[in-house]
Amino acid sequence: MALTITDIRRAPKALLHDHLDGGLRPETILQLADECGWTPHLPSTDPAALGAWFTRGAETKDLLQYLATFEHTNAVMQTESGLERVAFEATMDLAADGVIYAEVRYAPELHTSGGLALDAVVDAVQAGFERGMETAVAAGTPISVNTIICAIRTEQRSVEMVHLTLRARDRHARVVAFDLAGAETGWSPLLHAEALAIARAHQLHLTIHASEPPDVELIADALACGAQRIGHGVRLTADINADTGALGPVARFVLESQTALELAPTCNVQIGAVPQFADHPMDQFRRLGMRVTVNTDNRLMSDVSVSGEILACADAFGWGWAEVEQVTLNALESSFGSWSERRRLADEVVKPAYAALASLTAGR
Repeated sequence: MALTITDIRRAPKALLHDHLDGGLRPETILQLADECGWTPHLPSTDPAALGAWFTRGAETKDLLQYLATFEHTNAVMQTESGLERVAFEATMDLAADGVIYAEVRYAPELHTSGGLALDAVVDAVQAGFERGMETAVAAGTPISVNTIICAIRTEQRSVEMVHLTLRARDRHARVVAFDLAGAETGWSPLLHAEALAIARAHQLHLTIHASEPPDVELIADALACGAQRIGHGVRLTADINADTGALGPVARFVLESQTALELAPTCNVQIGAVPQFADHPMDQFRRLGMRVTVNTDNRLMSDVSVSGEILACADAFGWGWAEVEQVTLNALESSFGSWSERRRLADEVVKPAYAALASLTAGR
C-alpha cells in the first residue's frame, strides 16, 4: 500500500542537512524586517507571495541565483533576538514534522553586519535551539538538535571560523561539526586545507558540500580533506558506469567507507544537478549499498519538509516502510551526535515505531 503524508509525518525521522537561514517562516521574515528596517527591500509583504518568491528563485537551475535569495533571510538575522527566534522556530517546525533528530547548520560570519560578535551569534542560536527542544518536549514532540558551523568557501575566514567552532564546542555540547558552504565551482575545499587540518587535529567532525562541477573531482577533494560525510554528492553518478554499473575509485571509496551522502532531492533538481525528481540517483545509490540520507537543505527556498521529501521518494522510487526506516537509521548512524543518543533513538524510538507502522499499514 502506498505511503501517505499523514503516515510519514507520524513516523520518526532524522535530518542531517538543513540550513538555518534557509528555513525561516515567511511571516517571521516580515516581522523581523519591520523591526530592522529591511521591509522596503523585500519583494513582497504578503506571506504567501513572499514564500512563492523564494521558491521561484530556487527553481532557476542555477546555484548562484539560488544562493542570492539568502540576502533577505540573512538581512533579518542580525540581532540576538532575531537569531534566537529563528533557531527556536526551526526546532519547533522540525519537531512538528516528526523529526526526532536534526543537525542544523549556518555560517556565523553572515550574521555580524549589525555589530554582533561571532561568539554572541553562536550563543544566540544555541539559546534558540535549547528553548525549542524544551518546548518540544512539553508539547509531546521531543527532538534533539545539534549544530554544524559553516565557513563560506568563497571567503578567507575559514581558519577564524574553525577556531570559533572549537570555542563554541567548549561552551555548547551540541555544537558538533564544521562545514564549508557557499558556491563550490572553482572553490575546492583544498583552498581551506589549513582550517580543515585544524578541525581534524582537534577531533572536530567534518562534512563538506560537494554538489557542483567539477563533479567527482570536487567530491574527491572533500574526501581528501577528511570529510566524514558529503554534502549532497549527487554528482557521484559521473563515477558510475551507466552501462555496466561498475564503480570508479571515488564511488567505490564512498561505498566501502560508508561515507554518508546528505542528499536533498528537491534542491538537487532546483540547482540543476539532476534533470527531474524521477531521475535522482538516490535510489540507485541506496541499492548499491551506499549510506543514503534524505534531507531538506533549505525548507523555505525549496518549499519542502522532511516528510514531503520522503513521500516524494516513496512515490518516485516505490519505497515502503523498510526503505524509509533504512534512510532514517542511516542518518542516525552517520550523525555527529553522541553515541548513546544515537543508539537510544534508533533502538527505543525508530525501530519500534516503524515496526508498528508497517503492521498498521499492512492491516488496512
